[in-house]
Amino acid sequence: MAFLIELWAFMRSRKKFWLLPIMIAMLLFGGLIVLSQGSAIAPFIYTVF
Repeated sequence: MAFLIELWAFMRSRKKFWLLPIMIAMLLFGGLIVLSQGSAIAPFIYTVF
C-alpha cells in the first residue's frame, strides 16, 4: 500500500497524471491474466482475445 501512496504522490507532484490510464490498463490486464490461470472463467477470456 505504501507503494501506491508514493506513486500517487509522485504523479501529483510531477504533474504526471497521464500515467494513470496506463497504470489502470496494466492492472486490468494483470487481473485478466490472474483470472485465466486455471479458473472456470478461462475459456470465456480466451474467446475475447
